[in-house]
Amino acid sequence: MSKIKLIAIDIDGTLLNEENLLAQETIDAVKEARQQGIKVVLCSGRPLTGVKPYLKKLGISGENEYAITFNGAQAQDADGRIIEKFSLDYDDYLALEKLSHELNTNFQVETKDYIYATNRDLSPYTVAESYLVNMPIRVREPQEVTKDVEIVKAMLIADPDIIDNAIKNIPDSLLDHLSMVRSEPVFIELMNQKASKGQALSKLASNLNLTAENVMAIGDQGNDLTMVSYAGTGVAMGNGVDELKAVANKITKTNKENGVAYAIRNFAL
Repeated sequence: MSKIKLIAIDIDGTLLNEENLLAQETIDAVKEARQQGIKVVLCSGRPLTGVKPYLKKLGISGENEYAITFNGAQAQDADGRIIEKFSLDYDDYLALEKLSHELNTNFQVETKDYIYATNRDLSPYTVAESYLVNMPIRVREPQEVTKDVEIVKAMLIADPDIIDNAIKNIPDSLLDHLSMVRSEPVFIELMNQKASKGQALSKLASNLNLTAENVMAIGDQGNDLTMVSYAGTGVAMGNGVDELKAVANKITKTNKENGVAYAIRNFAL
């Protein structure tokens, strides 16, 4: 019997292939795992609106199935009921919006329903993100995003070379109480410090009476470091970033080669 009882899978660059599609081989492998009683939990930087289409394709639904969204800032059951959430403080929102001008990046925040962009000239990456996660954009002046808006995460957005520079220049006065991940070469995401994929996964596992030994986590980017480090079987995709491969104890094939299906069949089943 496999000791693995829960498989946590990132979506972009991991579950999806290089054309952003969910391959039949991956669907089949997930179904094989679930037929053996293994829980499959999608863990994404996306909001639930961007995760639901894949839960549906994988046949995952109901109150005993789970998804971790917004890089761990929310955990919910597959029907959308929130189990745990961590919001961003309003003063941090104001500080980050101001910082975006100094670092020459675009800025947006996400709530559970909308992307709020504070630059009138929208970044093409914001438009792509909106399409990808199936969430509408509201363009607002910074002061129009008021205290009653529950912000889940803030994002600095720019071409990779600008992000390379920006990530080195986020002040310690923010990093001492926020969690920061580079989820894509063009995105820096900042959240409540209690929010990370690893922490959300650890909490979910203990709620299900499982330990890290029972968990396999598969990812490809910097925002997957915490969950791959936490899991007893931490798997980096073949197309993953080097820092993730350094903390993983297994490396699977690339997303072009259905690396998730390979990992499930070879490391879990």
